[in-house]
Amino acid sequence: MIKNLKKIIVLSSLLITSTLLAEVKEIVVSKQYGISYLSLIVLEEQKLIEKYAKEDGLGDIKVNWATFGGGSIANDALLSGNAHIVGGGNGPFIRLWDKTEGKVKALAALNESPIVFVSNNPNVKSLKDLTEKDKIAVPSVKVSVQSLLLQIAAAKEFGIKSYDKFDNLTVSLKNPDAYAAITSGNSPVTGHISLDPYPTLELEKPNIHKVFDSFTLLGGAHTTNLIWATENFYKENPKLSKAVVKALDEANNWIVNNHDEAVKLYLASYKSDESPELISKVLKNSITFNTKPKENITQFSDFLYDVGAIKKKPTSWEELFFDSIK
Repeated sequence: MIKNLKKIIVLSSLLITSTLLAEVKEIVVSKQYGISYLSLIVLEEQKLIEKYAKEDGLGDIKVNWATFGGGSIANDALLSGNAHIVGGGNGPFIRLWDKTEGKVKALAALNESPIVFVSNNPNVKSLKDLTEKDKIAVPSVKVSVQSLLLQIAAAKEFGIKSYDKFDNLTVSLKNPDAYAAITSGNSPVTGHISLDPYPTLELEKPNIHKVFDSFTLLGGAHTTNLIWATENFYKENPKLSKAVVKALDEANNWIVNNHDEAVKLYLASYKSDESPELISKVLKNSITFNTKPKENITQFSDFLYDVGAIKKKPTSWEELFFDSIK
């Protein structure tokens, strides 16, 4: 009887441990609008997360995809449990990393792409020319990486105490809506801060010009977009987390080696009538897909700390990322 009881206890313990260690079978992953999220589009279309999850012994899993209009929405979805992994700009990510005291970290970088400020106001050649009549579209006021870039530019031009000098000029618009507004000629929106393909498309219009871009402002390329998750998700789903990074690496290689197909996939995914030639130009010249982050991502976190927007300053990029990418 005692031996049988011991066996039952051991088997029960194994069953409980197995249950606790079981990884999820269904997840929600989010992306946003624009070619910056092409690698995530490839993941969705080619079911690469499912592929690597199965290869790593997780069996069949279901991946649901959502498209959000900005980083603040993505963060809300993550914190509420309505999404497991979200994609967005480094600004919203760093803010959430700080807000959760490091309980949210990045699984991987997505790309290096310049953030570009364009205007249809011929009088706006630099920030000094902005007036109350100018309205600048960004995905999320104050929170998005586009808003963050405007603050960094203001701090460089007018001093750190004036970093939020132009926050009152910004309005929240999804990139497709902002593109329509600034190119229509009959909208109060005169400026748009965004990532490709939007600036490239906008600069094709004769009445739109570039004011500045982030690569020039910050002295070189930087990690622009990332994917992030909660610490609980990462700890409870280590294999799946690493499968996502493996899937991204394959997607990035596929984009490089299948340029024309990648252009077609992007256009088809958004049912876009954008010029294939322009999208091809963007892929070749304006964006690099890479899961490894640029070390200078800390330029953004340093600035947020300096202006009091976050309480803790990461000492290095490693502090912002899970081990999946290190």
